[in-house]
Amino acid sequence: MNKTILVTGANGQLGTVLTQSLQHTYGRGNVIASDLKLSERYHGIFEVIDATNSERLEEVVRKYKINEIYHLAAILSASGEKAPLNTWDVNMQALLNVLEVSRMNHVEKVFFPSSIAVFGDAAPQENTPNNAFLNPLTSYGISKAAGENWGNYYFAKYGLDVRSLRYPGVIGYQSKAGGGTTDYAVDIYHKAIKEEPFSCFLDENTTLPMIFIDDAIRATLELMDAPRENIKIRTSYNISGTSFSPVEIVASIRNKYPKFMVTYVLDYRQDIASKWPKTIQDAEAKRDWGWKPQYDLDSITAVMIKKLKEKYKIATP
Repeated sequence: MNKTILVTGANGQLGTVLTQSLQHTYGRGNVIASDLKLSERYHGIFEVIDATNSERLEEVVRKYKINEIYHLAAILSASGEKAPLNTWDVNMQALLNVLEVSRMNHVEKVFFPSSIAVFGDAAPQENTPNNAFLNPLTSYGISKAAGENWGNYYFAKYGLDVRSLRYPGVIGYQSKAGGGTTDYAVDIYHKAIKEEPFSCFLDENTTLPMIFIDDAIRATLELMDAPRENIKIRTSYNISGTSFSPVEIVASIRNKYPKFMVTYVLDYRQDIASKWPKTIQDAEAKRDWGWKPQYDLDSITAVMIKKLKEKYKIATP
């Protein structure tokens, strides 16, 4: 049977690249992108969907006979703290709509992105294990932890094949980040290649888990392609890319831009980041479906600088 895929939140940092990767594999006619508004950059089938509207979501699922959904639509961590109750309402209603519409319309697989934001101060910050106690301290993290349990519930009760990853901070060049606490690690490269000073909202020694977008996309596709019987965790899998602090990313960038200027002006995101893991243990993902990252900090820096210079049409000396 042909695979027909719906991506919600397709205009976001992850959704943009994931949609393109799915199109490359399955063809543009089999991948339906959706978001609150049409992106001018998008090429393919696009449906405007507010995922909190279950009737509209179901209309599209039935129209295209969708059998896989990648549900990426959500309000992220830093943005979410500005309106925590709204973040909970939007994130949870959208997920429950996806799960229920999938159950009622025989969708075979659902991907739900979780996050390191599910961990709070009860989890060890070094080598945080997959089964650490979850006491998230942001509205976004609370919604993701609840979402993991709803995914597990729909698998256990209805047999719906829900799969999930706990993403670290995602670093990519294709689009600007959209309201996350780890966004400094994207914005900093944009400033560096334009030779502009950068103001960092985290302390220079705040180490956080990060992952390059290519690794994040590959992990997502490998998880979804794995045989059903290999998926042993139905809440969410930890995945690790690399961990670094602002001072380390600055040092990596200064190998190419030695005069790059950075100041540190901390804000509310520092309090969020200080309670998150520094390093992630992902033995279960490696064991169950063969996960292995390919990018470290310096290789991320090399690709980000190269691609952003091309994007901004900055000539290499």
